[in-house]
Amino acid sequence: MTKDTMQDEIGASGVLWNLGDLYGNEDDPAIAADIQWCTDEAQSIRGLFRGQVATLGAKDLLGLVVRLEALDCRITRLATFAFLNFTTQMENSGAGALEQRIEELASLCKKDVVFFELEWNVIPSEIATRLLAAPELAGYRHYLEALRRYLPHQLSEAEESLLLEYAPVGRSSWNTLFDKVLSGLRFGEKKRVEEEVLTDLHHQDREVRRQAAADLTAGLQGQSHILTHIFNTLAADKMIDDRLRRHESWVHSMNLDNELTDATVETLVQSVTSRYDIVQRYYRVKKELLHLDELTDYDRYAPLPALTSKMIGWDECKSMVLHSFGAFSGELAAIAERFFTEKWIHAPVIAGKRGGAFAHPCVPEVHPYVMVNYTGTLNDVSTVAHELGHGVHQVLAAGRGHFNSDTPLVLAETASVFAEMLVFQSQLALLADPAQKRAFICQKLESIFATVFRQTAMNRFEKRMHEGRHDKGELSSELLSEYWLQTQREMFGDSVTLRPDYGIWWSYIPHFLATPGYVYSYAFGELLVLALYGLYLQHGDSFVTLYTELLAAGGSASPYELVKPFGINLDDPEFWLQGLRVIDGMLQQVENLSADHL
Repeated sequence: MTKDTMQDEIGASGVLWNLGDLYGNEDDPAIAADIQWCTDEAQSIRGLFRGQVATLGAKDLLGLVVRLEALDCRITRLATFAFLNFTTQMENSGAGALEQRIEELASLCKKDVVFFELEWNVIPSEIATRLLAAPELAGYRHYLEALRRYLPHQLSEAEESLLLEYAPVGRSSWNTLFDKVLSGLRFGEKKRVEEEVLTDLHHQDREVRRQAAADLTAGLQGQSHILTHIFNTLAADKMIDDRLRRHESWVHSMNLDNELTDATVETLVQSVTSRYDIVQRYYRVKKELLHLDELTDYDRYAPLPALTSKMIGWDECKSMVLHSFGAFSGELAAIAERFFTEKWIHAPVIAGKRGGAFAHPCVPEVHPYVMVNYTGTLNDVSTVAHELGHGVHQVLAAGRGHFNSDTPLVLAETASVFAEMLVFQSQLALLADPAQKRAFICQKLESIFATVFRQTAMNRFEKRMHEGRHDKGELSSELLSEYWLQTQREMFGDSVTLRPDYGIWWSYIPHFLATPGYVYSYAFGELLVLALYGLYLQHGDSFVTLYTELLAAGGSASPYELVKPFGINLDDPEFWLQGLRVIDGMLQQVENLSADHL
């Protein structure tokens, strides 16, 4: 079966997003008009307000913030269209050129208005406190307060302007190169794209999995000189930025962005790594269930025999997800349905499209968009639910406006992971056969492992990479592979045999490059969701109301404040360990079922 035939069979080939709600096409005159407006507005704001922020009263400060928000919103609209347009046709030079043009526009406009944050942050605390108490600024209070946390790390206006001037040829440009390299790669004799090869790692035939692993390794090794250079360059870029901004550690800037203390994040990471035994116990059970003498890295995602291997069509996926959402909240299901009916999703696997999946919040006056690479597996159904969870969250948070809708990354994962849990529980309830139930719980455990334990192990890899780049200089591909294998072995112990070939698999993961330090957010989100789901089972409809309010709050308060209504203390190790014990309990179910049916 060809790729196109398979996409037609599962009904994904026609699931294409309509970007017309942003702009008609690359040549839409509105793009040129908005580019000019942004340029003029940024210069006007600079001309009127530079050097004056400290003199503004609450009413005038509000006027300035509203104009800055409108400018950033228009730039984001342009950038969203350019990014989404390019992401499904990464070999199209015209689409790439438009994205680069908007990157440069954003850089120039931000350079013009960077004075605001710098001047606002140095206003004496007593004056800032008085301004923030003014009723006129109530809607932007958290936004303005949160800006001031960057004061110890900001540079002079000249330095900040220079960095913004160079930004289009800096990190974002290297990330675009990485995306182009990966999207242009063809793996194995069949010249398949990345998503197709990764999907085969879930195949029931061990030889198919082994070949997929070999194809992925060979493709990555063939580009290792480029990928290693990209990783080193961006690690060095971060090292320099951290030094200039006086960040205490490689992950401090991310913690600051997430409005978390280093202590909270360290408590999370230590709690997760202290329970690596859960991972090791599970894979020992899986080895027995698969009747293998040795479980290798390419066997990790092998489906258990009782798990259905039939392809799930797009319409069936849609029905499963919306039914699960609807059983929890009719409001959330109605929002999710709009993504399907109003063409806010791009689903098929096509040449030139980037791998993975995401939900892009766009801007409040439009709507989010979701991209997946749908191949009809159960994992793909979970991915669709995950991204629609993000999308629903983004729709609800849009009511807070552009600045306040931007949710910290650690809470941005809450709705997506919760959505996966809803789909899992609704599907599990339909199973009566113990072997099928065991297999389904195993699949969910593996999804949780990927979110909690694997992402934390990846955080440990990042730590060694960034500290290694700082201490040792340029890192070889071999040393990066050693870091990868070390941190993966700490998680798996002797339960999974990691072949030397597996060492190169760090090199296809975009999170390390696009958002350094980000990956612990997945573990944060998963463990938070396990706690929230427990509260839902206890409180029912009253929880649904609180949960919807949490999503609608967006980024209008810190994570600590947003979870207070649920009685959660993020600095208490017991909170994180409680979530880990839920995972342990699911594993005990599998162990008990396995003892009865091996």
